Amino acid sequence: MPPELSELTEQISLTPFQAIGIPIALVGAVFLSLGAQFQHRGVGKVEAMHGDGTKSGLSLRQILHLLARPSWVLGSLMLALAVVFQLTALGFAPLIVVQPLGVVALVITAIVNARVSRIQLDRRAIRAIVLCVGGVGVFVTIAAVYAVEQEITQTQLLIVLGVLGLVTAGFGVAFALLRRTATAMFYIVGAGVLYGFVATLAKVVLNRILNGNLDWLTGVAVIALLASAVLGGYFVQTAYSVGSPDLVIAGLTVVDPLVAVLIGVIVLGEASLIPPVAAIAAVVVGVVAIFGVIQLAKHHPQTHR
Repeated sequence: MPPELSELTEQISLTPFQAIGIPIALVGAVFLSLGAQFQHRGVGKVEAMHGDGTKSGLSLRQILHLLARPSWVLGSLMLALAVVFQLTALGFAPLIVVQPLGVVALVITAIVNARVSRIQLDRRAIRAIVLCVGGVGVFVTIAAVYAVEQEITQTQLLIVLGVLGLVTAGFGVAFALLRRTATAMFYIVGAGVLYGFVATLAKVVLNRILNGNLDWLTGVAVIALLASAVLGGYFVQTAYSVGSPDLVIAGLTVVDPLVAVLIGVIVLGEASLIPPVAAIAAVVVGVVAIFGVIQLAKHHPQTHR
């Protein structure tokens, strides 16, 4: 066995140091859930007071009004804390382990939103949430056993940046064409994809810093990270004005990790030692989680209001 493969084999399953990232990520998921609820409340009030009823995306005037809403500002602070905990978790554990754990936010958001909105989730909506959480939970378990972490090269970073550029251009064109007819799922998917790249770039930057690879390309990655976070944030706020907070969180906690995991597996090589059977199982439960999001979008009581 080549020495490189031998070293990777010894790293199968998380070390105690890496496992610290799991509880840190779970705390971040709590802040994500609460932040989403408060932001949704602020966006809803601004939309009701200053919206034109077209649901075509938040205008600059509406965004400025959001800055004056205490609930939105509080939610933003909580989301900032969620980001801090997530980045800390990424400093400990592989990307494909940390990122899917955000699904815990879906459970918290669904419960809180149901009480705040005084709605009752029916069996189909509850079943959809169970599919999301169960699918992601099994996926994280598989990833925690087989994920490996390696030094990220310049070639890998260039591939990530190139794909991000193509994806951003695609969403820009789609937004220009579909702005007045797009549903909440369009904005949710857009935000989820962009946030998936944000998490990936954050992991790449942390990895390169820890390995002493500070160069111009790392600086470009930081700029791309910030730009993607801003655009993804706009999509999230618009999604709040169209859909329920637990629908938004459901989409983000599945689409975001799905994108990050795909990049982690295909580009960063974090699943290079996963056996075929486990890989197939991971794909199956990932599909189950995605199906759960689609069902939640279809059957959530607030979707039909």
